Amino acid sequence: MKKTVTFGEVMLRLATPGYERFLQSNAFNATFGGGEANVAVSLANYGLPVSFVTRLPENDIANACLRELRGFGVDVSDVIFGGDRIGIYYLETGAVSRASKVIYDRAYSSVSQIKTGMIDWKKVFADAKWFHWTGITPAISEGAAQVCLEALKVAKEMGITVSCDLNYRKNLWKYGKRADEVMPSLVEYCDIVLGNEEDAEKALLIKPENVDVSSGKVNAEAYLSVSQQIMKRFPNVKKVITTLRSSINANHNNWAGVLYDGKTLFKSPEYQITHIVDRVGGGDSFMGGLIYGLQTFEGDDQKALNFAVAASCLKHTIYGDYNRVSVSEVEKLMNGDASGRVSR
Repeated sequence: MKKTVTFGEVMLRLATPGYERFLQSNAFNATFGGGEANVAVSLANYGLPVSFVTRLPENDIANACLRELRGFGVDVSDVIFGGDRIGIYYLETGAVSRASKVIYDRAYSSVSQIKTGMIDWKKVFADAKWFHWTGITPAISEGAAQVCLEALKVAKEMGITVSCDLNYRKNLWKYGKRADEVMPSLVEYCDIVLGNEEDAEKALLIKPENVDVSSGKVNAEAYLSVSQQIMKRFPNVKKVITTLRSSINANHNNWAGVLYDGKTLFKSPEYQITHIVDRVGGGDSFMGGLIYGLQTFEGDDQKALNFAVAASCLKHTIYGDYNRVSVSEVEKLMNGDASGRVSR
């Protein structure tokens, strides 16, 4: 079976215990995570062959990260080494009316210093069928954006399906270019595009109409125009998927999604997540579920979408960036069993 390749930055995650604030806590829980690595872990958990590509320093922290990814079944043999540091992000988990907070410490990380020509993309893609990237990578640095474009060109030459999570992060675009100046030339190579209303507006200058995401309820039909605008602007795009998150508060979200294939707007069931354990990685778990669904349930976009939403719903109950669930657990929720009863 041909593999999926993901490319981006994996970081050391330092989170305060429980719901403690940065200025309150005297300890951090250390784990790892990052958008594209999170997707890779999901796919490996579902039994698909997957390779994660990045650049890391040669030190014990990076080795610990790679060992963890290997433990999930992710192939890291194409990771390259160089530079001095792994990126770090600090997380303070919010509660009720207090939002979560993230502080990045990833300047001058190894992957931010990456240059074109460092990765042999033809070798990386030799046995690949799918390539996934996110808008986080080109936000890190101009070099990372150029390498992402380099990879996309090779992937398209080799006939590989390309997916993108637009993933706009305002705190990362600091090297002199805006997201809407960089992202469109990259999205041109994509077959599958995922994003929410802010991603589309900030990365592509495409704005949804009549949507108030702070109201607690989102009208999925309002996203049809966004999907149509993306497809019109980027003719290679075959499917546009939008995650629909309405936040009641930091612990209670409603979660759903829509998929547009150029003809039909598919809508998923909506889940009420009334006790969020950790929402970081929620979008990545959706993307992992979607890639699995589109590959496994080929031709059944509704089932692929439903799998992605259910997988991501479960991720909100799991601490850390990674979605540590199996296909059978996702399918159980898809089939309507949300009881949480003990499995004996």
